[in-house]
Amino acid sequence: MNKDEKLIERNIELSAEFSRYLFEHPELEEKLLSKFEVILLPEYDDELREYNLTLGRSIEAKGEKVSYIKIKNMRPKIISRIENIELVS
Repeated sequence: MNKDEKLIERNIELSAEFSRYLFEHPELEEKLLSKFEVILLPEYDDELREYNLTLGRSIEAKGEKVSYIKIKNMRPKIISRIENIELVS
């Protein structure tokens, strides 16, 4: 997998997480207009942030509107939401 493919894969994962966040915080979704292109800027990932910022600037250069969303942190991946189990035999 080349560098661009890896960045695209990380963007797909970030977009999925952002969609989950919007589901839990609909008030933010109401603030985002459908006429804006949303660009995610993860502050914890310099390479991806710069890649996305370049994408956003190229969209703006075409005269389109962009909404930048800074993402300060990302929690570690959790495979299961179960917190505690008890084995009963």
